[in-house]
Amino acid sequence: MSKHGKRFRYAKEKIPAGVQFKPDEAVQMVKELASAKFDESVDVSTCLGIDPKRAEQVVRGTVVLPHGTGKSVRVLVIAQGEKETEAQEAGADYVGVEYIHKIQDGWLDFDVCVATPDLMNKVGPLGKVLGPRGLMPTPKGGTVTFDISRAVGEIKAGKIEYRVDKTGNIHAPIGRVSFTPEHLSENLVAVVDSILRAKPATAKGKYMKSVTVSSTMGPGVAVDPNAFTGA
Repeated sequence: MSKHGKRFRYAKEKIPAGVQFKPDEAVQMVKELASAKFDESVDVSTCLGIDPKRAEQVVRGTVVLPHGTGKSVRVLVIAQGEKETEAQEAGADYVGVEYIHKIQDGWLDFDVCVATPDLMNKVGPLGKVLGPRGLMPTPKGGTVTFDISRAVGEIKAGKIEYRVDKTGNIHAPIGRVSFTPEHLSENLVAVVDSILRAKPATAKGKYMKSVTVSSTMGPGVAVDPNAFTGA
């Protein structure tokens, strides 16, 4: 028995085997094949020709999606003094040093955590709780910074962080099925171009092996990696 339902199998049968589509064609197909009764998320998966076991080949980065993710992001800012005020004015959902204790007590009702560098000695011990959930503030992710206003603004505008997993793949959201094909395509190009720019200097052979887009409940649609600048 297939683990996928009839809708999934029916949708998959509509995708020509072995065909790689242009970005705009691929997202159009994903939209047409989406059949869930909710506004599905649309994601991109890339397979990279790297060795993620080697520290210098771990690919990670951030990118601001031109049209956002379609998801409301709850931002926690751990700051004090004037930076606390700056965070509130920038639109952060939760602000204050007291949230360190709340997290220690099990509170995790946020999507992104930003902290000022001077408080990282207090935030550091939260690593064992936040790290596995991908919520730990990091300088590379732009979430350990004194420029609170910019950090919160970018996150609210659709900034996402990506990181290669242990199998050499990167998964990232590019919007929702309700987005126009143009907006999904532009978000897709922004993510893949960012991953291409993050190519490690020591990576050998073909870097961008495959690109696939899919909705939450739908099958993957292959995108031609050569359609992106620098692939």
